[in-house]
Amino acid sequence: MAKPSTQPKTAPETRSGSGSEAIDNYLKAIFQISGREERQVSSTEIAAQLDITGASSTNMLQKLAALNPPLVVYKKHHGVHLSKAGRKRALEIIRHHRLIETFLHLVLDYPWDEVHEEAERLEHFISERFEERIAAKLGNPEFDPHGHAIPTLDGSLPVNEPQALSELDPGQAAKVASVSDKDPEMLRYLATQGIRPGVKLTLTEQLPFQGAYRVRVGASPKPTLLSQSLAEAISVAVK
Repeated sequence: MAKPSTQPKTAPETRSGSGSEAIDNYLKAIFQISGREERQVSSTEIAAQLDITGASSTNMLQKLAALNPPLVVYKKHHGVHLSKAGRKRALEIIRHHRLIETFLHLVLDYPWDEVHEEAERLEHFISERFEERIAAKLGNPEFDPHGHAIPTLDGSLPVNEPQALSELDPGQAAKVASVSDKDPEMLRYLATQGIRPGVKLTLTEQLPFQGAYRVRVGASPKPTLLSQSLAEAISVAVK
């Protein structure tokens, strides 16, 4: 049996409309990488996020900048940021994704470690009417099962941005705001430790030399040991 290729994928073919799956993935990646400050994003960062070649990333960014209206503002060697139209579409697809996750979890009883992959498949194809029906059925939720804010219809997001657990000082307490939804195995592990959005965590110690973090979960007297990557995947809100 032939071994699977480890080479980065090339960008998929796409039509010149903002509704295509490939375009949606680029816009969402740019939004997520740029953060609240909407900094310039390099084609290399996008390539790494989407697991494609740098050349494919650059080629697609040029196409997105040439659309009418343009979905990105791109300058070679200076990076890219979303245009007004691109940001609107990115928030729309993120709203779809997080509403679908919430529907799968609350209505269809999917565990929280399975909803992300399903939502990735469905987010590009639901109609606005279907989105409205899901939101109404769920009572217009503000957060998905992992604690991520669901953009409103006008694209608004909460002003306050949580910080990573790894940024807390020893002895500091905070509530879990959200956890990364990228790794199902990580989500299953966090669930076994009782770590979910809304749970209180107290950082008791970080081991030397960028070591693991000891945290107290809720009122439990026994500390839980979290790796650096886990501590960075958990976002918290400090009182």
